[in-house]
Amino acid sequence: MKRTERMATVVGAGLLLVVASACAPSERDSVAAGSGSGGSGTVLTTSPNPPSSSADPSTSDQVVPNGGTAVPGDRVDATALPEGYPVQVWTEGDGTTVGVTGQEGGCGKVRAEVTGQSAAAVAIDLVETVPAGEQLCTMDLRYPPLSVRIDQPLGERTVVLTERTEQK
Repeated sequence: MKRTERMATVVGAGLLLVVASACAPSERDSVAAGSGSGGSGTVLTTSPNPPSSSADPSTSDQVVPNGGTAVPGDRVDATALPEGYPVQVWTEGDGTTVGVTGQEGGCGKVRAEVTGQSAAAVAIDLVETVPAGEQLCTMDLRYPPLSVRIDQPLGERTVVLTERTEQK
């Protein structure tokens, strides 16, 4: 019986270690939250027809929702996104709705905000909100489709993507 109790203690301690390490703040969580400027601050929720997910969400092969139109890669500036962040951009309807794929994980929740619009470009900030304190969270990544409304149809303008993390 002692061996069984010892095994249960070891397994329980190992499980506790795995759960505790999943909740430890990461380097990404400590990134200072920036703010965009010059935009309308428009925030919309997820698209009703999400794009299909692929094994590698950062690939340039875009899968867009039914009725969406992919924005060509040469009109998307994703240089400010971290390596591996999904880069999928599309328009819907008359071109005043721009869809993007976000990235969130664990207890985080991502949203898209328009931070600037000009004749040449539309700036969209992908903001992941994470809990301020430590808490138990899953260790998964999700890639929700997000959409924002812009003042005029996208047309030939470039979409500039940035990302930041903020704590709630």
